[in-house]
Amino acid sequence: MNSVSADQLKSFGDDADADPICNKSIIFPNRVASLANSFEKKDRSWYVKSQIPTDLSIQVDDITFKAHKFPLISKCGYMSSTELKPSTSENGYHLKLENFPGGADTFETILKFCYNLPLDLSPLNVAPLRCASEFLYMTEEFEAGNLISKTEAFITFVVLASWRDTLTVLRSCANLSPWAENLQIVRRCCDLLAWKACNDNNIPEDVVERNDRCLYSDIATLGIDHFMRVITTMKARRARPEIIGKIIMKYAENFLPIIDDDLEGIRGYGFGKNELQFSVNRERREESSSLGCQEHKETIESLVSVLPPQSGAVSCHFLLRMLKTAIVYSASPALISDLEKRVGMALEDANVCDLLIPNFKNEDQHKEASSPEVYTIYNVDVVLRIFEYFLMHEQQQVLGKPSITKLLDNYLAEIAKDPCLPITKFQVLAEMLPENAWKCHDGLYRAIDMFLKVVSNSFLVISSQNHS
Repeated sequence: MNSVSADQLKSFGDDADADPICNKSIIFPNRVASLANSFEKKDRSWYVKSQIPTDLSIQVDDITFKAHKFPLISKCGYMSSTELKPSTSENGYHLKLENFPGGADTFETILKFCYNLPLDLSPLNVAPLRCASEFLYMTEEFEAGNLISKTEAFITFVVLASWRDTLTVLRSCANLSPWAENLQIVRRCCDLLAWKACNDNNIPEDVVERNDRCLYSDIATLGIDHFMRVITTMKARRARPEIIGKIIMKYAENFLPIIDDDLEGIRGYGFGKNELQFSVNRERREESSSLGCQEHKETIESLVSVLPPQSGAVSCHFLLRMLKTAIVYSASPALISDLEKRVGMALEDANVCDLLIPNFKNEDQHKEASSPEVYTIYNVDVVLRIFEYFLMHEQQQVLGKPSITKLLDNYLAEIAKDPCLPITKFQVLAEMLPENAWKCHDGLYRAIDMFLKVVSNSFLVISSQNHS
């Protein structure tokens, strides 16, 4: 029986400019056994066309394979050690394979291999075939060059020589648990990707934004479990914080919804009449469209847990976006507090639009309220805590930072438009920074003037409603 040496396999490795995956395959030609002329599918069954009647019926998922017992027993330890039950509906034996790795498509490939038909290995099918061959115990004990050794050699010398093929294999492992984990396929793929990302110094730092087909962008398309494994390994290998940060930001862009503030003006006064309405634009890939609120919450918590602690690893704009999303999806208070502290330490890079955090109240919070409550448009308490963290971090260095005073002036001018904003909260924010931090008070005076006008107009409207 023909086999391929390790050196021959290694020659099939590629670099970043390799051919597409569909051309990355190795065909193992074997003699065609006279036992099988061809395979034929009818309805939900596969038949081995042969002059010799089939004597074995194997069910995988909802597909039944009509085959011969000998070719499978000669290569599969599972078949030789399993007591086959006589079929009740026809001559021969019947076997049902429960939870078979890779399902019926993978078993079809294995069945053809058992009949010595050509085997076409590729990054798309090698992981299911490796797991299935382990399930069937297709070792060298039964035949030299059996499927376990062939798939192992392909993974080692072909797949792991190319990060693109490694990504393809890792994605194919999503539905192969626990086999892919136990066989170390996932670990080897994650290690290779992490090593490549840490040692590829030829890619500019802004490549994630410019090129959607680079290593970093492709890592950001993995499922959350595998993504976390790669990022964790990268951190253990001491990858540059800015690279890890860019990959995390790209992942959030791919899989988390964008919270879009839909402000159409204040719709009314009084109890519960001016809550901000939200529109959640789900700009994500097709495979993530089924994610629900719980999945989004878990994704946010996972991403925040691996954010590099170094300043500048991720932008302040991204941190505030994550903070808004975490609030909307009711992430843990500890996570929200952590994000507030991170924003506070990067506050100089914030802009006023990022700080306009909607005062989101979900239905459960409305139901739990013991009495009607007036809600401000924006979550001023969160911004208050952010400024407190900034002052704790900067201490007396706030002097000489005109960007912070301008930011606070602009923020006060925005929230001053809210007639439901308590004067105490406006006052506390206006007095957050020390007196000598302002070189000019014009912005602060404008915000105070706007606030007083809104409060006055609101009072007049309420008075007229009461009189009418």
